[in-house]
Amino acid sequence: MAESARGRERIELIARAAVRVTAREGLRGLTHRAVDRAAGLPDGSTSYHARTRARLLEITLEHMAAEEEQALTAFFAGAPPTRDEAARLLAGFVHASVHTSAERTLARFELALEASRRPELRRIYDRAGARFRDTAVATLRGLGSAAPERHARSLIAWCEGMVLDSVAGGGSAAPSPLEDLVAGAAELLDAWLPAGGRG
Repeated sequence: MAESARGRERIELIARAAVRVTAREGLRGLTHRAVDRAAGLPDGSTSYHARTRARLLEITLEHMAAEEEQALTAFFAGAPPTRDEAARLLAGFVHASVHTSAERTLARFELALEASRRPELRRIYDRAGARFRDTAVATLRGLGSAAPERHARSLIAWCEGMVLDSVAGGGSAAPSPLEDLVAGAAELLDAWLPAGGRG
């Protein structure tokens, strides 16, 4: 049992290091040896726990998906938000993805492209995305959206677009400040939600 716990800890260490390597060097730089170095482990440690590159990609994406789910749960914990609270929560999530979690965000975008070519990664990526989608649909439905599924997809696209622009796009030199993100999220919600709804 202790061995198993140590093994899980080692895999977590490897996954965190793989995220750092991917963010810094891209997927071309993600090798077993590079992860060993980034994790401060003896040569061969990553290969022992992830014998193939495909398995290394899987444990990296699984680790990121778990972290993103924890972050999402932390942001949207508690009572259903009002419209203003929802705008602040969404803006805060985008802002944290750009500033607090920029390394993980860059690695996630790298792996998103790889998932478009690898069905085994696509399944992991889609499961993680479904959690965010379900939360967005439930929030919008609670706020009175007449088309929560459609509005949720557009809202997620706005979030992802703002994050991508801020970490890798033309806006990366000067990412949007939190208050601008709050205003943008509020404008979207105001366009979709009935007047006089939960403010």
